[in-house]
Amino acid sequence: MIHYQLNCAAGHEFDGWFAGSAAFEQQAERGLISCPHCAGTSVTRALMAPAIPRKSSTALVPAAPKPAAGGIIPDGVRAALRQLRQEVEKHGDYVGADFAEEARRIHQGEAEPRFIYGESTDAEAEALADEGIEFARIPWIPPADA
Repeated sequence: MIHYQLNCAAGHEFDGWFAGSAAFEQQAERGLISCPHCAGTSVTRALMAPAIPRKSSTALVPAAPKPAAGGIIPDGVRAALRQLRQEVEKHGDYVGADFAEEARRIHQGEAEPRFIYGESTDAEAEALADEGIEFARIPWIPPADA
């Protein structure tokens, strides 16, 4: 999965996750990507700084989704979040509530570098960030069959 910062023709900025650059291009050409602010489908990638990890580990902390205005997550966004969840669960090592501790162990070289995901409190996430440990919090919605 690749994360892009996106812009619509009206100047709104938002995030998107795609299987790769070609997937983004195909979806954009077909008008399948829409702005969550104005629903415009003229969407381009914004210039982004590359993410350069300090260690060879990658960590994700699922976060509760924040509903869009009116409390509704657009269907396209919900589908993308479900696809993201499937990829994380398929390729990641679930460490549950021990996420912060395991991310710290990986960062310090005390555990095998690997892709992990789990839960952390806001205080744990803040402590990891203060220690320079890279991770991402993502919206975590129920699977489609739940």
